[in-house]
Amino acid sequence: MDFKQIQELVKMINKSNISELSIEQDKFKITIKQKDNEVQQVITVPATMAPVQAVAAVTPAAAPATAAPAAAPAAPAKADNLVTIKSPMIGTFYRSAGPDKAPFVNVGDEVTSGKVVCIIEAMKLFNEIESEVSGKIVKVLVDDASPVEYDQPLFLVEP
Repeated sequence: MDFKQIQELVKMINKSNISELSIEQDKFKITIKQKDNEVQQVITVPATMAPVQAVAAVTPAAAPATAAPAAAPAAPAKADNLVTIKSPMIGTFYRSAGPDKAPFVNVGDEVTSGKVVCIIEAMKLFNEIESEVSGKIVKVLVDDASPVEYDQPLFLVEP
């Protein structure tokens, strides 16, 4: 089995209800397990993102002491209904298919479940990242061509 076949298996497992898959061929054996709590993370993300947005809003306005208390309550109230699209892998984040191409999505664009929102390059492979939710892109959280970590928030979506 080559790396591309393994990658396709992982994609199919992620899109299905299968929690574990084992394959044995001659001297080759692979087991792919899917975390049971992946879906739960998507549901609980808006609550965890609220403080992060509040900190981001407070940091630039930290100089005026009166602006910080006003910014902190406003950001969580607005971010309560937002869903986060997270990075499924470590790699380099790209908003478009190429330097001369338009971004897959911009702030204000409507996305549907399964629509490609970005590309993450990992080990010289370009992986299309699809939205798991339908809604409107509210914020792009990562700069183009910057490194991302596993589970790092990439986009905020208003369902």
